[in-house]
Amino acid sequence: MIYFDNSATTEMNRQVLDSLLAASKSYYGNPSSLHTLGEETSHLLRQARKQIASLLKVNEDEIFFTSGGTEGDNWAIKGTAIEKMSYGRHIITSSIEHPAVINSVKQLENLGWEVTYLPVDENGQINIQDLKRAIRKDTVLVSVMAVNNETGSILPIEKISTILKDYPSIHFHVDAVQAIGKIDLDLASSRVDVAVFSGHKFHAPKGTGFIYLKKGRKLAPLLSGGGQESGKRSGTENVPGNIALAKALRLILEDSHEKRKGMLACKTEISAFLKSKERVQVFTPDKSAPHIICFGVSGIKGEIVVHALEQKGIIMSTTSACSSKRKLKQPSVRDMGYSKDVAETAVRISFSHMNTLNEVEEFKTAFDEIYNQLKAIH
Repeated sequence: MIYFDNSATTEMNRQVLDSLLAASKSYYGNPSSLHTLGEETSHLLRQARKQIASLLKVNEDEIFFTSGGTEGDNWAIKGTAIEKMSYGRHIITSSIEHPAVINSVKQLENLGWEVTYLPVDENGQINIQDLKRAIRKDTVLVSVMAVNNETGSILPIEKISTILKDYPSIHFHVDAVQAIGKIDLDLASSRVDVAVFSGHKFHAPKGTGFIYLKKGRKLAPLLSGGGQESGKRSGTENVPGNIALAKALRLILEDSHEKRKGMLACKTEISAFLKSKERVQVFTPDKSAPHIICFGVSGIKGEIVVHALEQKGIIMSTTSACSSKRKLKQPSVRDMGYSKDVAETAVRISFSHMNTLNEVEEFKTAFDEIYNQLKAIH
């Protein structure tokens, strides 16, 4: 089997799995307990937090553990809305955000908040002038992802940061779930107030994640209870998962530039191959993240291509795994100006550093076979 669906989830790193199992077996005490086992577990949790902060070059008290990207995005958006509701009820986001963001702001819309959805161009980019025009006196949040999970478009986080330096009262939230290990992130010196990360996107266990919350910024807690995570996120902590999460982050950031070069080599090879096909349209822009290619075969729905390649042992997906089965939102390709029929052809290949050029060659062989069959069908 060749696994090309790493933007949906990644295989857990073997070293990370070993850490998870060891911690689960030996350190099962509640970190809030006063006894020795609780103290030992609490110490390990602090070490995991400290390691994550060190890797991202931020302060230890700016890292808060979550269950993953969906919780993190919900917390960033709704926590800001609750915390700042006396200042204003206007939010700005983009039309191509993950469902965790889109559905969070839609829920707030139903409760009386106003939301501006910035459109994107054919490269999946917002217009910075649109953002400037959208800012109002009652704007409390700008929420824009770093890397689009469907097309790999890299959003202009630095340019947005520059604009928002003139608006210190506005929270800037970045969904960085697809960014870690793929593009450079400089949180410490950026204008980003909240950044969200999900462990299973970089070979950590599912159900793990964290947010970066810049010191001095406030988010209202969504979970009330025993006051864990400095009172910001109650609930008994997933200590083994968070230990494994910290290890996975360290491993993915080791030699990260070499890992990116490997992913980019795979992407470049497949992109050139696909662009040589008369009936294939590549939707991913040239300047994009190194691990995602979104394309479609003219006249053929994406799920047909996905299942045809699956029969040949190649696993990939139609756009976002979080919304493809349930049609929670239209594909980002649609927002980029393509028709509904064209958008329905979209499929996504997404790499990790574990993929190889040999796998790319196998993909090319398999795709040629189904491509010729699909041409005959059409």
